[in-house]
Amino acid sequence: MQSSQRIKYKWMSISLGLSVVLMFLKFTAWWLTSSTAILTDALESIINVIASGFALYSIYLSGLPRDRNHPYGHGKIEFFSSGFEGALILSAGIFVIFQAIQSFIDPQPYTHLGWGVLLIALTTVANTLVGWLLIRNGRLTNSITLMADGRHLLTDSLSSLLVVAGIFVIMVTGLTWFDGVLSLILSGVIIWNGMGLVRQSIAGLMDETDLVLLQRILNILNQHKSNNWIDIHNLRVQRYGADLHIDCHLTLPYYWKLAQVHQEVHEFEEALKREISNEVEIFIHADPCLPECCHYCRIDDCPVRAHPFTGDVEWTIANISTNQKHFVSIDS
Repeated sequence: MQSSQRIKYKWMSISLGLSVVLMFLKFTAWWLTSSTAILTDALESIINVIASGFALYSIYLSGLPRDRNHPYGHGKIEFFSSGFEGALILSAGIFVIFQAIQSFIDPQPYTHLGWGVLLIALTTVANTLVGWLLIRNGRLTNSITLMADGRHLLTDSLSSLLVVAGIFVIMVTGLTWFDGVLSLILSGVIIWNGMGLVRQSIAGLMDETDLVLLQRILNILNQHKSNNWIDIHNLRVQRYGADLHIDCHLTLPYYWKLAQVHQEVHEFEEALKREISNEVEIFIHADPCLPECCHYCRIDDCPVRAHPFTGDVEWTIANISTNQKHFVSIDS
């Protein structure tokens, strides 16, 4: 198992174990206090346990090697895991709204609020620390699952912090109706976070263009740009969990022999792989140059040049993604 995969397993296992412990602590706090706001927080912790368990399983699947039925690997499961977690959070947020309304209709007396505050404060600190570590290691391993679960824990920490603040207000002022108001506020935070995770999941499953990732690839190509790379177009980047799949059209001199084309394509691929830490698969379609390409071709000793060099083409997100060669004006 690769080191990055071990890191994912380690931190997702920690997240799952923590979620189980904190769930019991929050339900204990609710049992002691009868607070609807604390019940809201406790109910969301059930979602944390289910989501962390599914996320751990998705990390296992994403680490499986490619096979005949999954030629691009199993990395897409991480997007599904993120969406599943988001859907669970959304359902919890909607349920919280009904609980808040119920607390207005049939308010319950509060007891042992001090113990409730202490237990919820403890879960807040634990969730904040582990959530930050999950996001940090998710970025190091390019794991969407770890980052999604980390953001979920940070959102849960914010919810718990609001619960602590609300109970403190109730203890000081005696305004018991504030408990229901606080639950409604928490439901809004929970639903917003769930919608964000679902949106991210759909974007990944639909192969929506990741502009940040595409710009990173573009920067690498511009940095290592070779005179032999006459043109690049139809560049596409897809995520499969932490793995990347890149394909594009590379324009090379039409008179080159196949062996020379193969070597240049290999050097193009190596330039990308050296700068990308995660697993990357690259498919290059070699295009022959046209006379119109001479205006921006930088090959000095070209034996078939039809036009003089008039200007280089700047590769940008706007023009490198199109499925056509680029041209510069003869007068430029």
